[in-house]
This record gives sequence, C-alpha cells and structure tokens, in this order.
Amino acid sequence: MSQEVAQKMLSGIFKALGHPTRLAIVMLLKDGELCVCKIVEELGSEQQSNVSQHLAVLRSEGLLASRKVGLNVHYRLRYPEVLELVQAAERMLLRELDDTRKSLGNWQERQKEE
Repeated sequence: MSQEVAQKMLSGIFKALGHPTRLAIVMLLKDGELCVCKIVEELGSEQQSNVSQHLAVLRSEGLLASRKVGLNVHYRLRYPEVLELVQAAERMLLRELDDTRKSLGNWQERQKEE
C-alpha cells in the first residue's frame, strides 16, 4: 500500500470520527455489540434514519461490522484500536485544558501583583 493511499484511508477514519453523533456511536459500542434500536434509544433525540446514515459512514470506513439478527441489525466495533485513538484524543484535550488552567492561574497571579 502506498503512503498516499494509507494517508487517504487514515483521513477517512478521522473524518468518520469527527462527527459528534458518530463519535457517540463508537463510545456506545465500546462495551460490545448493540442493536440499531438500542443505539437510537441511547442517542435520544436522533432519528433512526439519521443514525443509520452515521452507522453507514462508520461501516464504510471499516470501523464497524454488522450482522443481522432476525429483523434487527447489530453493530460492533471492527477494531477495538479505534477506542485507543479516541482515548488518546481525550488525554490530549485534558492536558490542553490543564495547561490552559495553569496559564490562566499564572496570569491571575501576575494581575494581583501589578
């Protein structure tokens, strides 16, 4: 696989994870397989057709696998490593927040001294 193809595929994965609803779906599936009806229920205000579109995006990028159980479709994470990506991003955001708080605290201290 060429580097260009790999970068395009990686970009597609990050685009798929870049939507709040799709990210929420990935997090819902972290503990295992769920039926579409359960995913819709957990997401609350999302309509099933909207959720189905988001599931299709995640599936087309290779992040989800599905299987039919009677009339229902069940989804699961195809690769648990996707959770590692999300967790790494969360750690980065928490560090950024911590750095911002420290900077704000330092700025407030300087303001008091002036």
